[in-house]
Amino acid sequence: MKRSSMTPTFPFREVVLGALIPAFIFSTGIGALLPILAPYSVERGATLATAGVVAAMLPVGQILADLPAGQLAAKIGDRRAMLAAGSVAALGFLSAALAPSVITLAIAVLLVGACNAVFHLARHSYLTAVTPVGNRATVLSTLGGVHRIGQFVGPFLGAGVIHFSAMGAVFYLAAATALAATVTVWLARTPRPEQPQGAVSSATQEITKPRFWKVLGDHRAMLATLGSVGMLVGAIRGARQQVIPLWGEYIGLDPTTISLLFGLAGGIDMLLFYPAGRVMDRWGRLWVGVPAMTMLGISMALFPLTSTGAGLAGVAMLLGFANGWGSGIMMTISSDVSPAEARPQFLGAWRLLTDIGLGAGPLILAAGAAAGSLAAGVWAAAAVGPLAAAGMQRWLPRYSHHANRTTRRRAGVAD
Repeated sequence: MKRSSMTPTFPFREVVLGALIPAFIFSTGIGALLPILAPYSVERGATLATAGVVAAMLPVGQILADLPAGQLAAKIGDRRAMLAAGSVAALGFLSAALAPSVITLAIAVLLVGACNAVFHLARHSYLTAVTPVGNRATVLSTLGGVHRIGQFVGPFLGAGVIHFSAMGAVFYLAAATALAATVTVWLARTPRPEQPQGAVSSATQEITKPRFWKVLGDHRAMLATLGSVGMLVGAIRGARQQVIPLWGEYIGLDPTTISLLFGLAGGIDMLLFYPAGRVMDRWGRLWVGVPAMTMLGISMALFPLTSTGAGLAGVAMLLGFANGWGSGIMMTISSDVSPAEARPQFLGAWRLLTDIGLGAGPLILAAGAAAGSLAAGVWAAAAVGPLAAAGMQRWLPRYSHHANRTTRRRAGVAD
């Protein structure tokens, strides 16, 4: 039997219209919001410290909602969860725009973060259900790619809105994108009754709904080992988001140069999601995951060795390449190992681990800076990359048939 490919049976409409386009639109709104949360809070009377807390409500809301998001998607279905999250997110953006105080602004941002968690988990679970297993990595890495593109485009759209209006108008832009994403999901037809091999429809998931804590108990060994790898991956990716601006500031670069270098790394990052997905589908997940985490660690470790803009640019490009090569790796792995009868609950627990890692990564850098050595913090964060690669090499073949071609042959999976 030949390996699955993009054939006429591939659910193109469900994948593209039902998840990828809405993901891009929704991420564009989030991307437009990210740069203005702190300055908008200051404009509304917050101190710098309080503004930082308001901005932090977005990831905090996401972490708090990860587990409930899985339970919600299991109860009402992936597609309905996406519709609900998009609609409520639009209300959250509008509430933030009309917030009479900094406290209500923070609550609205917290709500948006929770909706982001639900929307992300539901589209992940939805794509796992409707996509043939032979195309899974390509589709999920593309999902990661459109998320990156949306967050790259969003700040530019937000800047345009601010130029012609006011900072608060960005929230209206974000509300419009949330509604547009919701409408796009609604227009997509539901998955066909005959699911591809390895896929389970939302309707099938309704047959059996294991209790959430039973799901965690049944898969505690996997979550403690392979899930910890996901946390490490989240940690180095979280540190990656902050290392360019922090080190650029440390060596005395101006904000414009730092922003350009950050954009350069992001641009390279966006170019690699499709080839990374194809390699994962063709050769297995380890061919992408292990090199990506190793390269992330190496590139992070090179930052303290730079002292000029040109040197930082070179390392930033390597960092962008490394992260881009890992596009979709953790979504693909979690889809591979998730139990079909309890996929949303399992993915919710998995996302909680990775999001905790994302939050911990910047704290590693901050701890080094607080101790008097930003370089030490960067090197500590860099060490997480090889640890994640080693853990992936050790644990993924135990739990996934798709770790590499050898595990596929042993499991009798068509290659």
